[in-house]
Amino acid sequence: MVAHVTTPFQSIAEIRANLDDGTYSCRELAESLISRIEEHDNDINAFITVTADDARSTADAQDVLIAKGQAGPLTGIPLAHKDIFCTEGVKTSAGSKMLDNFIAPYSATVVAKLKAAGCVTLGKTNLDEFAMGSSNENSYYGPVRNPWQTSHVPGGSSGGSAAAVAAGFCPVSTGTDTGGSIRQPASMCGVTGIKPTYGRVSRWGMIAFASSLDQAGVFARNAEDAAILLSAMTGADPRDSTCIDAPIADLTQELSTPLTGIRIGVPEQYLSELDAPMADLLTSALFEMEAGGAKLVDISLPHTRYAVPAYYVIAPAECSTNLSRYDGVRFGYRCEDPEDIEDLYKRSRSEAFGDEVKQRILVGTFTLSTGYYDAYYRKAQQIRRLIHQDFVAAFNSVDVIAAPTCPGPAFRLLEKISDSIAMYLQDIYTIPVNLAGLPGLSMPIGQIGEMPVGMQLIGQYLDEARLLGMAHQFQQRTDWHLATPTLQATGVSHG
Repeated sequence: MVAHVTTPFQSIAEIRANLDDGTYSCRELAESLISRIEEHDNDINAFITVTADDARSTADAQDVLIAKGQAGPLTGIPLAHKDIFCTEGVKTSAGSKMLDNFIAPYSATVVAKLKAAGCVTLGKTNLDEFAMGSSNENSYYGPVRNPWQTSHVPGGSSGGSAAAVAAGFCPVSTGTDTGGSIRQPASMCGVTGIKPTYGRVSRWGMIAFASSLDQAGVFARNAEDAAILLSAMTGADPRDSTCIDAPIADLTQELSTPLTGIRIGVPEQYLSELDAPMADLLTSALFEMEAGGAKLVDISLPHTRYAVPAYYVIAPAECSTNLSRYDGVRFGYRCEDPEDIEDLYKRSRSEAFGDEVKQRILVGTFTLSTGYYDAYYRKAQQIRRLIHQDFVAAFNSVDVIAAPTCPGPAFRLLEKISDSIAMYLQDIYTIPVNLAGLPGLSMPIGQIGEMPVGMQLIGQYLDEARLLGMAHQFQQRTDWHLATPTLQATGVSHG
């Protein structure tokens, strides 16, 4: 560990000040975090690949820019990418045996933008296979463990990215959110995570799960850091037809805006079935917002109960289409000694996809098949529209909606792995936001049994700056985002 780097839990502002005044260099910072990963990640399993040599060379280049007085907000800031973003010259696996041998020949737009901004990539983080899961137990590379208690899950699918920030391996990281895969692990790991409006960030080079739902976002220790990183990721991209044709946004512009006068909608459907400890923490957080000047307004989102079943028709349908490209022919895993082309297809996919992915492919293929499309897929899309209209109606009377991020804190490893319904219901409060394409943010609001939990803020389209500003104001009044876990060696083997 480099002596100058006194804590692994510094914010971007603190790192920026230390780099600019020479307290430590980019290279020293990178070395200290690489050492921390080497010391502790065997117990967390947050990383699939650590790109130490590339991090060192990039850090050296950023030190030159700082010496010349050419540093930007993210120059020399370390980060990790979810291993679903293609990264040129680096294995990009999507957490699957199918892509265990895939070296990306190009970088995703998100990766390229953050590299151009001066970020130092430390590696690629673990995830549920092809981003399908709510606990990060479905990875070919073994489960990720929660830094707060390694006997518990970190949430999924972006569990590795959330755990990496929570464990002090990096100050910020990227993730993706299809049904809650940023906000849910952010809540369970006690960090801040934001999924922007669908189309706000380019999906080009991001391995697809469900194309109408997937969206890239970020994890950070606090809302200010999330705003800085997400700002650098936004902007139009002609290579992604779903990307909004809008310029790069400055999402830090409302960080200093007080809560005064903001109308926060509180949906009865999101609170009625919460256990008492979670309900109490959520109520306390809402009262804190109210004390800051916000106004709480009761609202209704009547079609919420249909969100999970609709999602688990739409997402698998899109998954079955997107994953059809993995056939053992062009790239990725190929079975040994196939008898013919049909055998090649069948065995390559059977041997390389995990159980959860296979289950979703089968469900999706069934719902799109002749005779069932209208009964399932079309009906789910109609429900999606109703959920969208619920939010439109709610935003006629409120500015932002507040809700739990998850039903409770992180659960134990293997606790829900054999019960698909119980696992899917972990996303009950996050899925409606993806179906509507809205931005959503999770921030820490307390702990239950020494495990962190979060509150979700849901905004109108392209209203990320307001969400980040509200979260920042809340974090000026509270200190839950400053809490950090104590890493303890467990000797765990991930196989």
